[in-house]
Amino acid sequence: MPWRGLVKTRVAMDKTAIERAIARIAHEILERNKGTEKLVLLGIPTRGYHLALRLQKKIEEIEKVTVPSGAVDATLYRDDLGIKKTQPSLKKMEIPISIDGKVIVMVDDVLYTGRTIRAAMNALMDFGRPLAIKLAVLVDRGHRELPIKADYIGKNIPTSAKEGVKLHLEEVDGVNEVVVTEED
Repeated sequence: MPWRGLVKTRVAMDKTAIERAIARIAHEILERNKGTEKLVLLGIPTRGYHLALRLQKKIEEIEKVTVPSGAVDATLYRDDLGIKKTQPSLKKMEIPISIDGKVIVMVDDVLYTGRTIRAAMNALMDFGRPLAIKLAVLVDRGHRELPIKADYIGKNIPTSAKEGVKLHLEEVDGVNEVVVTEED
C-alpha cells in the first residue's frame, strides 16, 4: 500500500468501501434485531454521529421505516479529563426519545482502547435504562484497554501502536476515506 506525504499515510478504505461497510452493518443490525422495533441509533460525535445518520438512511431504504437517531456526547464522562492540558469542548447530545426498554446501537468511527465507548455508555445511563446497548464501528483497530467489543464492524484494520487511524467523512472533512498514518 502506498504511503504519501511527510507522515506515512495510506488509504485503508475509500468511499465505495465505506458505503459497502455501512450497507453491511445496516443489514446485520436488521437481521440480529429482527427488524426495527425498539431500535435507536446514537452516534458518538463527531464522525460517529454522521455514521449513525448514514445507517439510519440505509435502514430506511431497506425497511421503509425511520429509526430514531441522535447523538451521545461522552466528553464529560471521560477518564482523562483531569490529565488533558486543554479543556475539551462539549459536542452534540441529542437523544430523540426515551431509551427505556430500547435496543440502543451506539455508533462510532474507530474503536481503539474502548475508553470513549465506556464513557458514552456512562453518559447514556443518565438518560434511562435501555433493554440492551450494542456497538457499531466502522473500523476496529485493536489495542483494547477495556473489555469492550463491537457487535457490528465495518472493517478490522490491525495496527501498531505507532500508527493512527482516521475516518474522513464528506459531511465534516469533504472526503470519504479511512487513512492509516505512521510517523517516522
